[in-house]
Amino acid sequence: MFLKRVDGPRQVTLPDGSVMSRADLPPVATRRWVASRKALVVKAVEHGLLPLAEALERYALSEEEFALWCQAVAQHGEKALKVTTLQKYIQL
Repeated sequence: MFLKRVDGPRQVTLPDGSVMSRADLPPVATRRWVASRKALVVKAVEHGLLPLAEALERYALSEEEFALWCQAVAQHGEKALKVTTLQKYIQL
């Protein structure tokens, strides 16, 4: 089996004991960002699976947009990433 060489770890163990790998990340061509996909990217960056610069480039995100996702998760949990509740939790 051939494994593509990547910088950094191939998988990380999250605080709850679950294992997250690069295969768990959303596809590069993702255009519809639901809360669960946003949460996966935030977790991957927070736990060192994916460097921030690579995540921004890979998913064509701005630093501001990603920062809002991180802020929402830190303050209110993953449910705050839903578009309908994002406006309630994040004040611009």
